[in-house]
Amino acid sequence: MAAAALLALGVGALTACGSRTTDEAAAAAESCVDTSGDTIKVGSLHSLSGTMAISEETVRDSVALAIEEINADGGVLGKQIEPIVEDGASDPAVFAERAEKLITADCVAAVFGGWTSSSRKAMLPVVEDNNALLYYPVQYEGLESSPNIYYSGATTNQQIVPALDYLKEERDIESLYLVGSDYVFPQTANRVIRAWADANDVEILGEDYTPLGSTDFSTIVNKVRTAQPDAVFNTLNGDSNVAFFREYSNAGLDAEDTPVVSVSIAEEEVQGIGAENIAGQLTSWNYYQTIDSPANTAFVDAFKAEYGENRVTSDPMEAAYTSVYLWKSTVEKAGSFDVPAVQEAADGVSYEAPEGTVTIDGENNHISKTALIGEIRPDGLIYEVWSSGEPIEPDPYLETYDWAGELSGS
Repeated sequence: MAAAALLALGVGALTACGSRTTDEAAAAAESCVDTSGDTIKVGSLHSLSGTMAISEETVRDSVALAIEEINADGGVLGKQIEPIVEDGASDPAVFAERAEKLITADCVAAVFGGWTSSSRKAMLPVVEDNNALLYYPVQYEGLESSPNIYYSGATTNQQIVPALDYLKEERDIESLYLVGSDYVFPQTANRVIRAWADANDVEILGEDYTPLGSTDFSTIVNKVRTAQPDAVFNTLNGDSNVAFFREYSNAGLDAEDTPVVSVSIAEEEVQGIGAENIAGQLTSWNYYQTIDSPANTAFVDAFKAEYGENRVTSDPMEAAYTSVYLWKSTVEKAGSFDVPAVQEAADGVSYEAPEGTVTIDGENNHISKTALIGEIRPDGLIYEVWSSGEPIEPDPYLETYDWAGELSGS
């Protein structure tokens, strides 16, 4: 597919919230994956430059760790995994181009990567047209499913909705201010938040967006201070969070009087922001480094042993790590690297992940996940303050929520 066509598809997707994919025409796409040798290639595609590098470099590292562990344990179907690493450069069009290269020139059996919804939307037609597999590791706005994408991050009912319910039920909030980056995830997430707010008698006092990479938040923070919401719901991505929270702290706003709940800030971003600027603030994820379990202890120890004691683990990189193991388990269940065989075998595949047990739902290619609300502490780590207690089944179209209304039919 030509780069210009990919760019058009990627840009056009930014205005859409996603739709169910039922077209099976891509099933006939001819694969160039070579299974004749002792190795099998996979793609590792992340922003290693640009505004999203602060978040995505660690995801690259966790994919590499999973591959190293699997190779040390004998590989997949007796083959060693050979990763082909590419830089998406924080640009949806580049993600599409690199995905096309990985699939059609490098002949990878699967691609692991993407962070922003814009990057995923740009890659979606590429993997569908080539009947390839993409394992996408980051929480997102929902309202999408594809037979060619496995979503190992949270969908809306596993992160955003639990965070909203927590704010209302545990913090007694009656008003919110919405701050986000200007692209598909925050815009769609805030449509969901507004629908929830209408049904829960919560007032939205303001809604502001800023381009990815923005560093001037004086105006937005001043508007938040003037509006005096009970809480702020933050969907900023990348290094914009550093500037936002430093301005927030400098303006005298704090977690006690005006808490912020963030859905794209994990341990890695806390280091960049500075714990002194964000201590006490809240996050909503499905994994924290501080989870106390044998599986997570082994994961954290292995990651630090590989990359250094000063490194931290986080939800997106844990989901990426988990996705490699889910791919391995699905391929072994199928007994084949062939895409239709993998798709047929995926339903019900489980893995004892660092976050807990996760299971693929073959109807929508999402996985069950336990929702966690965490508080950022002065040591820079995030500690659980609330849990759903058990994995939540994925509901990407919000079909089980009456308040979602027309959203679930998007």
